This record gives sequence, structure tokens and C-alpha cells, in this order.
Amino acid sequence: MFQPRIPVNPLPTGIVTPLVQPTVTTDIAPHHTVEAVACNHRAPAPAPASTVRLTPAGLTVVVAGGAGAVLVVGTVLVSMLLAVAVSAASVAVCAVVLRSLLNGQSRRR
Repeated sequence: MFQPRIPVNPLPTGIVTPLVQPTVTTDIAPHHTVEAVACNHRAPAPAPASTVRLTPAGLTVVVAGGAGAVLVVGTVLVSMLLAVAVSAASVAVCAVVLRSLLNGQSRRR
């Protein structure tokens, strides 16, 4: 129960059998179909994928969207860098003030 079971795929035989799914229709007269015969031929090559064609307006929208995304990401990254820099500067100022206060108390004694 707790042992993992890895499915083992059988080696390919080179025989291609088409997937035929039965369909049930009630309003169409039944007819005889020729069953697919398994043969050693390769399956037909799939149709080549259609390429995406952009109109000049579509290309402009894509370029503007990409430029906008770059500007937004850049703005967020710069603001995060500035937040870290301001925090570091304020911590440094606090450290200097505390150091001077502690040194001033030890000299008065």
C-alpha cells in the first residue's frame, strides 16, 4: 500500500491502431462501417501549425504592452531598491546617534 508503483510502458511495436470511439445515435439509421485495419505504415503527418500573423495595429499593441510591462517591473524594482537604501541609511543614522549618546554618558562619569 505504501510502496510506490511506477507504471512501465511497453516498448513500441511500430503498429499504429487508430482510436475509434463508438457513437450512439438514435435518429440516424444504422450503417455498416469498415473497421480500421492495423498496418505497419506510419500515421499521417500532422498538419503544420498555422503561424500567427500580426497586423501593424496588433504589432503596435504587442510592442506597447511589452514596453509597459518592462516599465512597470523596472519601477517596482527601483522602488524596492530605494526602500532598502532609505532603511539602511536610517539604521545607520540611528546607530551613530546611539553611539554618540552612549559615549557621552561614559565621559560624564
